[in-house]
Amino acid sequence: MKFVLLFGPQAVGKMTVGHELAKLTEYKLFHNHMTIDLVLNFFEFGSKSFNRLNNMFRYEIFKEAARSDLKGLIFTYVWAFSEQEDWEFVEEICSIFESEGGEVYFVELEADMEVRVARNKTPDRLKQKPTKRNIDFSERELKESMNQYRLNSKPGEIKRSPYIRINNTDKRPEDVARIIKDQLQL
Repeated sequence: MKFVLLFGPQAVGKMTVGHELAKLTEYKLFHNHMTIDLVLNFFEFGSKSFNRLNNMFRYEIFKEAARSDLKGLIFTYVWAFSEQEDWEFVEEICSIFESEGGEVYFVELEADMEVRVARNKTPDRLKQKPTKRNIDFSERELKESMNQYRLNSKPGEIKRSPYIRINNTDKRPEDVARIIKDQLQL
């Protein structure tokens, strides 16, 4: 089992690149809004109940996938490097796969803010992520989170290997997926 953690700020292209990578590798894509949007039907974002259920669903899916005969799993994540709990979450999910003999790959995406703001409005994003359909709120959240959190790593901060970082400002998702597949030999 190969586990690809595809991370970066909102609207950087994680889900879109993940879809393309899934096509190339036959891995399953688990984008972070699959659980977020499910739990938001019942509980407010950030509430104790929301956090517990969102994490529970994710952990249970990770455990099942790690024990399964799936070829691989791609998970998208907005990692706040300034938050210790995000570091702990990443280590916990990696250990789930590694404890079952899986291989873990880190892929970080970055893009210019104006490109991310434009991507925040794309039809596929709005179709796949219902909570992003309020464009004004979503765009405000995107910009405010950049002031509140550090959503890309500092040089040398990611100690795990294999790890690649790609600036996809001017790259098509298909090309980014091909780079990931080739560089990580997936």
